[in-house]
Amino acid sequence: MGVSYRELGLVNTRGMFAKAFKGGYAVPAYNFNNLEQLQAIIQACVETNSPVILQVSKGAREYANATMLRYMAMGATELAKELGGDIPIALHLDHGGDFDICKSCVDNGFSSVMIDGSHLSFEENVELTKRVVDYAHQYEVTVEGELGVLAGIEDDVSAEKSHYTNPEEVEDFVNRTGVDSLAISIGTSHGAYKFKVAPGESVPPLRFDILEEVENRLPGFPIVLHGASSVMQEYVDIINKYGGNLEGTAGVPEDQLRKAAKSAVCKVNIDSDGRLAFTAKVREFLYNNPEVFDPRKYLKPARNALIDMYKHKNINVLGSAEKA
Repeated sequence: MGVSYRELGLVNTRGMFAKAFKGGYAVPAYNFNNLEQLQAIIQACVETNSPVILQVSKGAREYANATMLRYMAMGATELAKELGGDIPIALHLDHGGDFDICKSCVDNGFSSVMIDGSHLSFEENVELTKRVVDYAHQYEVTVEGELGVLAGIEDDVSAEKSHYTNPEEVEDFVNRTGVDSLAISIGTSHGAYKFKVAPGESVPPLRFDILEEVENRLPGFPIVLHGASSVMQEYVDIINKYGGNLEGTAGVPEDQLRKAAKSAVCKVNIDSDGRLAFTAKVREFLYNNPEVFDPRKYLKPARNALIDMYKHKNINVLGSAEKA
């Protein structure tokens, strides 16, 4: 074992999810790649007194460097204290593709990992997930598994079509693997182009019938939604106004996410909304201030937009505000 997450001031997700299940809210799981995103997540969650899961994808880990991420996580816990917040913070590997990356994250201070064997056969998924669980649980690191496949593209995760989770498989999977939470597929997807809809049409509703059956089969068990960005139109409009080209984007309506958060869904992953908000404000600032070349000048409004967006999610969508 290299570094324990406790040395970094982090917690695992077990206590977070127990409180969320009882309280009828979901813990926000926000992806980050750089300093400004991390600052925004911590400030927003301190100001709303919300627990938070800091998510790192394989791509983000390669971009930011594994060692740097460890110290950024430690800095995040210290920043929260400096801002006056005593909030639980977890560091989570998003979509770990194999045992080795999960082990590396456990050894480098992550308090939670996801092993994504959803592309494998059921038996292979069980075998791989259990191997990760057996290793991670030695160090009290929590593990998220996945059944079902989400469509869309985000970092190294891509699939052309969704495959809904089969509720008949969930009990066997959880019992045999020992996972602490389960990501399921009920109609969300990765990226900013989640649904193909004509102008004026509404996106198809999430499959709450599948979610309900999973809840019945796994009473009290934490469920996770991936690909749950709403693709907020205000940011898409700003991007397009200032030189971008995002046409036909569509996300998960926030009212559906709020409904899910009141159920067994204890963790909701949000990545694309953060990317959109950040990019929108950078584009807007540089367009209106073409003489500026100091990154601090254009990254600050982007960071401020992220703070506002994350606070909105915590308060109005996930219900996690004042639940730290």
